[in-house]
Amino acid sequence: MAQTISILGSTGSIGRQTLEVCEHLGIRVACLTARQQLTLLFEQAKIFKPELLVLEEPSQAVKLRDLCAQEGLPCRVMHGQEGLKAAASWAGTDTVVAAMVGMAGLEPVIAALEAGKDVALANKETLVAGGSLVMNLARAKGCRILPVDSEHSAIWQCLRAGKEDELEKIFLTCSGGPFRGKTREELKSVSRKEALAHPTWKMGGKISIDSATLMNKGLELIEACHLFSCSEEQVEIVVHPESIIHSMVGFCDHSVIAQLGFPDMRLPIQFALTWPTRLPSLEKAFDPFSEEASTLHFEWADQETFRAIELARAASRDGRCLPIVLNAANEVAVHYFLNGKLSFLGITDITEQVMVKFSGSSADVTADLAAILDIDRKARQVAEELCELWVN
Repeated sequence: MAQTISILGSTGSIGRQTLEVCEHLGIRVACLTARQQLTLLFEQAKIFKPELLVLEEPSQAVKLRDLCAQEGLPCRVMHGQEGLKAAASWAGTDTVVAAMVGMAGLEPVIAALEAGKDVALANKETLVAGGSLVMNLARAKGCRILPVDSEHSAIWQCLRAGKEDELEKIFLTCSGGPFRGKTREELKSVSRKEALAHPTWKMGGKISIDSATLMNKGLELIEACHLFSCSEEQVEIVVHPESIIHSMVGFCDHSVIAQLGFPDMRLPIQFALTWPTRLPSLEKAFDPFSEEASTLHFEWADQETFRAIELARAASRDGRCLPIVLNAANEVAVHYFLNGKLSFLGITDITEQVMVKFSGSSADVTADLAAILDIDRKARQVAEELCELWVN
């Protein structure tokens, strides 16, 4: 199809699958960015021949520039935030796929919207920390925020069955992660390897840990409120271990519409890039008689064991600085856990402690990028101090 895109985070799981979809549909890729996977980014460049490549570190960018010159690739190579913003606002691109992990995705998304680009959003932290700013900017610029997360894509698709004012409830599905059914006592000695072993999806380290703590679902709840203009009370989290129903929407007449399919991120990626048109995809055709789809289960989320969901609800109800604090503290705590310096339960414990420290703030910083980044920095500093106390 006649479209040109930029991919922010092309070497991650979503980025790699986006390139599969682009190859399948013949979508032109103008820009590719990565944090540090130089070799993989270079291999992608040889196949897709983009106009711009971006890495985080200047020294890595120099090495990549030399490799491209040796290969005869006429692409420009940049680094850091300047490079990310250039990729996000690159002339000639229609859509920016935001597949970066964490808070780092916020500023490039804003740059894309400022440049009038549609954003296919796979970076949930962008809306958690800057949802009001991003959604207002998108409306002002006439840009679309196209959900890529499987759950938000499912909600988006289901909402086509009714009008906006007919929405009653969103059923946000959750696999339950690798520790579904476990008690807090059983989670005290969880290892890094166990926490990374998601039963359904193959994902990067940060999102895998978020899925294990169920913080991922808390972040998705906040994201859904921004994307679909609903309150947190309208979002029900439903544990569905088969991951066949990707989410459901209930309307005022009590009809419920669900989107089903085998777990495969390429379908929501493709739908974001082809909306409102549907095209044949790479996903396996759905078979309700197959063993994995013939029986479906639904359970309440255990919010006493997995405190992250209630923390996210509290942050959403606050609607001021607490979503930013929640996201920042969680990112820091996950980093410490992945480096063996914090226990699994310590992730949500640290996040809650940081939220308590900021809970008295009455400042509404949600419309100001500089203020958002300032709160993010301060929350990270507090989280790091608490994590270091934990270590020592």
